[in-house]
Amino acid sequence: MASDAQAEVQQGQSLASKISAALRHDLVSGVFRPGDRLPSESTLTREYSVSRTVVREAIAILRADGLVEARKGAGVFALEMPREAERPFNDLATQRISSVIELLELRTVFEVESAALAALRRSAAQIEEIYEAHRIVGQCLKDGAPTRDADFNLHLAIAEATQNRRFPEFLQLIRTGIIPRGDLQGEAPGARPKDYNLHLQEEHGLIVDAIIEGDADAARLHMKAHLRGSLERYKALLRTQRAERTQEPARA
Repeated sequence: MASDAQAEVQQGQSLASKISAALRHDLVSGVFRPGDRLPSESTLTREYSVSRTVVREAIAILRADGLVEARKGAGVFALEMPREAERPFNDLATQRISSVIELLELRTVFEVESAALAALRRSAAQIEEIYEAHRIVGQCLKDGAPTRDADFNLHLAIAEATQNRRFPEFLQLIRTGIIPRGDLQGEAPGARPKDYNLHLQEEHGLIVDAIIEGDADAARLHMKAHLRGSLERYKALLRTQRAERTQEPARA
């Protein structure tokens, strides 16, 4: 049964990639011009015979690449195609621990306040979105499926609940450098070392509960603990790799 559930999760991710690729082609080729409204969520679910969750993931991929933006109550709109060299954070190297530490230090400042603002400003609908994103992370953990995208979607849902569009915009901007620890240790893309997820759901749960309760101080505290823990794990990994390099025998 677990393997069936895992296959279903992976199929959903594959469908999301397929839909995002098709929409990306339309955006690049000019079918949708800057400012054009993309087909609605319900239209895409019917066209591709998929769930709303799959469509939302496909749109999230495009948003992360700066190709579209979601306007509350209006829909999703095409943006000006960014030039690769002009994109901020374009030099993020997920294989370099020092680069990841720099980003985590920035995220610790940014997302701590994001969680606090979300606790104060979230709507009832956004509470549901945060809770659903949290549930999906748990399902991935249960099924043994990669959690990277689901994890990002939870943090994105929290950012959107701040009611400040710059928070989710910034998070999407740095998406390529978020949660890359598996890459640092030579894992498959999107994978993580076995120890990474040990307390992930518990840490997320504390943040989600605080936001649901409207407790900004607790949300701030638990998000800070969550990200600081990640930062310390990366620093420990950096020390380990440095020690291993110093012990490597000289090559002939």
